[in-house]
Amino acid sequence: MSSVPSPPAPASRDSTPPGPFMTLYTAIILLTALDIGLVVGGLTYLGGTSAADAVLAGLLGAGGSVPVLRSLIG
Repeated sequence: MSSVPSPPAPASRDSTPPGPFMTLYTAIILLTALDIGLVVGGLTYLGGTSAADAVLAGLLGAGGSVPVLRSLIG
């Protein structure tokens, strides 16, 4: 017996390509929060504290700025 391959199924017209991984709005907010965290951490370190304290201050500055940026930009 010989097997005849079946033709491939036609592509569905309703299929849409997936959306972007991250929207532009989210990217702007996260990049701005990253900038704020770097500035806060850098200034804290230059103020004479230890590197660990500066990193913690930068993380808190970046994390705390996300809700504020969402309300300001949105």
